[in-house]
Amino acid sequence: MSALEPRISATPAAPSTPPGGILGPAYRTLSVGIISVIFLIAFEATAVGTAMPVAARELDGIGLYAFGFSAYFTTSLFGMVLAGQWADRQGPLRPLSVGIGGFAAGLVCSGTATVMGVFVLGRAVQGFGGGLVIVALYVVVSRAYEERLRPAIMAAFAASWVVPSIVGPLAAGTVTERLGWRWVFLGIPVLVVVPLIVALPAIRRTASGPVETTGEPAAFDRRRIRLALGISVGAGLLQYAAQDLRWLSLLPAAAGAALLVPAVLGLLPRGTYRARRGLPSVVLLRGVAAGAFIGAESFVPLMLVTQRGLSPTLAGFSLALGGVTWALGSWVQSQGRTAPYRERLMVAGMVMVALAIAAAPAVLIESVPVWTLALAWAVGSLGMGLVIGSTSVLLMRLSAPEEAGANSAALQISDAVANVVLLAAGGAAFAALGGGAVGAGHALDAGGGASHPAAFLVVFLPMACVALVGAWVATRLHERPAGKTG
Repeated sequence: MSALEPRISATPAAPSTPPGGILGPAYRTLSVGIISVIFLIAFEATAVGTAMPVAARELDGIGLYAFGFSAYFTTSLFGMVLAGQWADRQGPLRPLSVGIGGFAAGLVCSGTATVMGVFVLGRAVQGFGGGLVIVALYVVVSRAYEERLRPAIMAAFAASWVVPSIVGPLAAGTVTERLGWRWVFLGIPVLVVVPLIVALPAIRRTASGPVETTGEPAAFDRRRIRLALGISVGAGLLQYAAQDLRWLSLLPAAAGAALLVPAVLGLLPRGTYRARRGLPSVVLLRGVAAGAFIGAESFVPLMLVTQRGLSPTLAGFSLALGGVTWALGSWVQSQGRTAPYRERLMVAGMVMVALAIAAAPAVLIESVPVWTLALAWAVGSLGMGLVIGSTSVLLMRLSAPEEAGANSAALQISDAVANVVLLAAGGAAFAALGGGAVGAGHALDAGGGASHPAAFLVVFLPMACVALVGAWVATRLHERPAGKTG
């Protein structure tokens, strides 16, 4: 483990080791505040999918439906890079505060929209704020918590998604039916301000201000900001092209790739896409794991509804157990006795993910019980809990204090870009093999759509192969001892 010995201390000026864990007296207020922020963001993320179809129909904006999701995603990429620069230069307090404000303003904009264009604009503002928040919180963790406590706080972040993943869709459906879809968006801003107010004094005390260095604080890197804009615009063009399978769509696809590829190469650590040992492989693994799993998971409810006749609510609940096992995996990696075996756990986690994705399309066979998919996805989610929490811990170990913001942004960018690219590729392949007929069939007949199993197979099987690549990347997280190569 010598190659991964910590290069930083979590708290630059901590004179002694505070007693207790993340809920001990020294950390309780900070932990409760930032975990509550994650909880509310998670609740909104799981609830919005339930309200979106109703919102798009009422705003006469079905044609812009997908952009309600992609607008959030693309602007969050820019927010992540800006937050990394901002936090390294001035500390995480300001980007966190501005991010929460932007997140809340976007929700209000969408919740009060009278046309779909304004709704999409609100989602874009919300995404920018969300990108600022997630990176700023990672920097808070790297500065405010001792290294021994970081696995535990990352496990708490993962656990914050369990209840929202189970309750979120049901609560959002009830609110949408009883009060209207707007309250799904308008209810969160008031709630999210409270935990921020609770956490602000502790953040100001333990993690505010620039990192102490021997030289002048780094100025904003304008080149990185331009590259971040390139990522956002390029990702948006790729998503647009993937939704419109015509020859003319090759033009925005080519333009998107021309912007996205050099921007990603410029923002991620050198050697990331060659799986160079150490930090580059940590960042790459995060993208491979998230892209493969989310790219496949996005099609699970659609497959259950259109091919096995489940209701949308039951299809969504088939993934609920995964929220519990994800948190369990994150808890396992947070235990001190598992730390020496972290790399092996991450390899095993990626194998679990690959097996779960490969097993999912078995439910296309009528004789296979639907509940087998829920069990398979629970196994894959357990693997994700092992991997995602561990990548965050390793990134913090391998980042100097003045690099924590930029490296945290790189981790999130890898995650987000992989989602964009693999979702776009999977969506295009799905549509090319009859996926459009599946959606149309379901729209016309609530009992199910046309049977196009190949359209689902061409999504799940390649994603499983990507996850297997991730298992190999997970063997390259340690740098080789001096004198060895590879």
